[in-house]
Amino acid sequence: MSKGILIYAEVLKSGYVAPVFFSLAAKAQELSEKLNGEEVMALLICKTGDAERFKEGFQACGVDKVYVYEDEHFDHYSTELYSKIAVDLAREIEPAIFLIGATTQGRDLAPRISTQLGTGLTADCTGLDINEKNMLAATRPTFGGKLMATILCKNFPQMATVRAGVFPFLETPVYKDTQMIYKNHNLQNFETKAKLLEFIQSTEEVINSLDNAKIIVAGGKGVKTKESFVLLDRLADVLGGTVAASRGAVDMGLAPASIQVGQTGKTVSPEVYIACGISGAIQHTVGIEGAKKIIAINIDKDAPIFGVADVGIVGDLNSIVPQLTEYMELRGK
Repeated sequence: MSKGILIYAEVLKSGYVAPVFFSLAAKAQELSEKLNGEEVMALLICKTGDAERFKEGFQACGVDKVYVYEDEHFDHYSTELYSKIAVDLAREIEPAIFLIGATTQGRDLAPRISTQLGTGLTADCTGLDINEKNMLAATRPTFGGKLMATILCKNFPQMATVRAGVFPFLETPVYKDTQMIYKNHNLQNFETKAKLLEFIQSTEEVINSLDNAKIIVAGGKGVKTKESFVLLDRLADVLGGTVAASRGAVDMGLAPASIQVGQTGKTVSPEVYIACGISGAIQHTVGIEGAKKIIAINIDKDAPIFGVADVGIVGDLNSIVPQLTEYMELRGK
C-alpha cells in the first residue's frame, strides 16, 4: 500500500537546494499530520559529497528520509537520467504523494515521471490539502485563471507541482534524525539524447530575485510609462525591496518578463506587497496570495485589487509613490 510523502530536492546551479523544496517540506508537515504522521521523504540527485553538506537543512525541515543518488555525472541536469532515477525510486518505495517544485527543471521532469508511472499530475498548484478520504486535494487556477479547481488523482503516487513562493517556510524548525539512504545506480550503459554544452546565467534573474524578497513594489498597466516605473525602483530601493510587474506591464514593454508576478509569472510571498496601478485580476492575485500585507495604490476606486488589499490608497501613483518615497527617506535619516 502506498504511504508517505516524497519531495524532489532540486539542486541549483549555485550548489544549493532550491528554496521551493523547503516550502514544500513545510507544507508536507501539515499533510503528514492529516495522514496520521506518514513519513516525509526527499529524493536528492547530486554530485558526490554534496548530500552530507545538505543534511542539516533536511534535518531542520522535518524530513524523515533522504534517498541519495550521488555521482559526478549529476553536475548537469538530464531529463532522461533524472526521470529514470525518480521513476525507479517511486516504484520501489511507493509513496502516496510525490511533490515537485514548479521550477524550469521541475516542469520538465514531473510530466515525464507521471507518464512513466501511469499516474496523474496537477501542475502549478496554489493549494494542497488532504480531504476526508485521505486523498491529496490539489488546487490550481483554471479557465485562464478565472476559476480555482481542486483536483483529485485516482492513481498513485498522487503527483503535483507547486510554484516557489506559494507556501511559507517553517517559522520554527522541526528537527528530525534524518536518515540518509544512499542508493546504487548504474550509469555505465545509460545514454542521453541531449548534452549540455554551456550554461549562461541570465543577468536579469540574478538582479531581480523575487523568491525571497521581503518587500516588493509592483507596477501594472496603470504605471503607463517607463519613466513612471522608475518611481517604483526608487521606492523599492528606499524600502530595501525589489521591483515586480504584472502581465499587463510586461506586455506594454514597461518591465522584463523575469520580474512578472501572477499566473504566468512568479508566485511570491513577501512581508509587504505594494501594488501600483494594478487592477487586481485573478490572474495576478493568485501570484500574491502568500503576501502577508498588501498595499494597493490605484486611481480607480472600484479596482478589484482593493478587495484583497489590507490597505488601499485611491489616487494617482505618480503623486503618491514619490511622497511615500520621500517619507520613508526622512524616516531613515
